[in-house]
Amino acid sequence: MAARKSLGVLDLVLFNTVAIVGLRWVALAGHSGPSSLTLWLLAALAFFIPQGLCVMTLSSALPKEGGLYVWVGEAFGERQGFLVGWVYWASTLLYFPTLALSTAIFGLYIFNGRFAALEHAHAYAIGASLALLAIALACNTVGSNAGRWLQNLGGLAQWLPSLVVMVVGMVALFADGSATPMPAASFAPSFSNFDTIIFFSQICFAYAGLELALILAGEIREPRRTIPRALLISGVVIAAIYMLNTLALMWALPAEDISIIAGVNQAISQAGAAHGMPWLGPPVALLMTLAGVGGLGAWMIGTARLLFVGGMDRLLPPALARVHPRWGTPYVALLVQGTLAALFVVIANQGASVHTAYLILVDATAILTFIPYLYLFAAAIALRTHIVRTTGALAIPGGTSGSLLVNGIGFLTTVGAIVLALVPPSDTSDKAEFFLKVLGGTLGFVVAGLVLYRLAKRRAQR
Repeated sequence: MAARKSLGVLDLVLFNTVAIVGLRWVALAGHSGPSSLTLWLLAALAFFIPQGLCVMTLSSALPKEGGLYVWVGEAFGERQGFLVGWVYWASTLLYFPTLALSTAIFGLYIFNGRFAALEHAHAYAIGASLALLAIALACNTVGSNAGRWLQNLGGLAQWLPSLVVMVVGMVALFADGSATPMPAASFAPSFSNFDTIIFFSQICFAYAGLELALILAGEIREPRRTIPRALLISGVVIAAIYMLNTLALMWALPAEDISIIAGVNQAISQAGAAHGMPWLGPPVALLMTLAGVGGLGAWMIGTARLLFVGGMDRLLPPALARVHPRWGTPYVALLVQGTLAALFVVIANQGASVHTAYLILVDATAILTFIPYLYLFAAAIALRTHIVRTTGALAIPGGTSGSLLVNGIGFLTTVGAIVLALVPPSDTSDKAEFFLKVLGGTLGFVVAGLVLYRLAKRRAQR
């Protein structure tokens, strides 16, 4: 069954916004102090902009369903295409628990902080996360239109809390001055501090995801025209939300008092109440929860397509390529994705504290996410001559030399981000255990992908 062409520019902008923007990253940046604003800018120049240009050129030259799976396969062959698709998909298994957990914590503030103590309870973390996954799975299984509205609602719900944070921050600034001191020297990152260096990797990770919507290229109307416009608008909106909200959060609260997950809720509840707006907290928490559910839906439908394409190519079980006769969705791939995501939600909340488990998952997810970007930038370099010569392709200014420079910067930044993600934070009690869990989990998924590919080729030969 042919994919329905239902996605336009606005749909893609909202999809990108809800998939990439996470106000938990704003909270983490606010907790790190004013130097995080400089790091946002550096990460935008060294990673986000090269990522956007890379995705734009590859998608315009090869606008096919499967996105990076197809692009890397075109550049380096089927095995590497499968491996990058597998690793990208595997990264979401670790990403779902962090996104679901942060969304579940946002939901606690709908009740004006009455149940905020549940933030550290494993039972609540597991139960609420599974419920949110079930909602995202159901909406995307019944059809692309229902899933699209979930993502669109999440995208709109992402913008409104961002505006509220800015308003609350400005009210606090004008009434009492900035809660976080901001002398000029405080904006300079201390690269002699390991935590600052590690945080740069997390900032790059917060910008990742512009390629996700392009996996759905078969459902985009006029892709060669729609995709570049959507990427440009999305890039400006996402960078602005991150930087302006981080600044506003530090106006409202002292940096050291900001929670690394629920800092935005804190600011709106505390600063709002202190300045005559105690009613702001619950509705904004509801919007943030909706945005989180939309993000779960966006990542679930996007990465399930990788299972679907792998099933079509018979590199994964062919059942994954089944399309629902009524709704036209890859329902088997979605069910497998949802079931495995639920399993990892349960696993992630065993043993370590919620805080430590969250940080381990963030770092492991970041590394698995960055590995496909190495392939992505390398594919753009390998295919740069093909891109320049392809009719309708949007090549990076400067021809093949410009492509080499931009994608080279992105590649080297990604290498650095992977290395930094392996460094345990200074407040980790057992640094060796942290390092081994992050590295072991990452290598395990890579090896599993190579084994699966080898088994698939043996089946094909038989």
